Amino acid sequence: MRLRFLVLLISAGVAVQAEDYKGPRPPKADVVYLVHASNLLATEVGSAQQEGKNSDTFSMPGPASTVRTPLAEPIFLLRSEKLKPDTLELYRFEVKNGKRQVTLSSKRKRGSMGPFHMSITKLDRDLYRLEASETLENGEYSLIPNGSNTVFCFEVY
Repeated sequence: MRLRFLVLLISAGVAVQAEDYKGPRPPKADVVYLVHASNLLATEVGSAQQEGKNSDTFSMPGPASTVRTPLAEPIFLLRSEKLKPDTLELYRFEVKNGKRQVTLSSKRKRGSMGPFHMSITKLDRDLYRLEASETLENGEYSLIPNGSNTVFCFEVY
């Protein structure tokens, strides 16, 4: 009985804590925003093109994203309607022949470009905070929903 009461008390505390979020809120749903102090910067949203019919390599035009952050462990906000935050994976692009390329892999291999570890925190009913759990080197990166060609690109400088 005490355990049940304790679980209910903790659950109520977490629910109250989630409703207390007073920070900036993304103006658009299903777009990932970089957090820069109290400002939000929308990531570059695009659709990556598959390099070959059976290839795991995808590319984006241009050598660099127009969205940049100096933060080596960036923080993101997502107001989710359709996009599930737990499907997002963080990858580093390799710049080749004037375009950004990434080879998607479910496992991180030595010398590979991701996926990098991230933490996800629910802040409100439909608001999530995503954080890189590893230090990112300078370069081109993207958050990619698992099983989708949609990409949310940014550059760490």
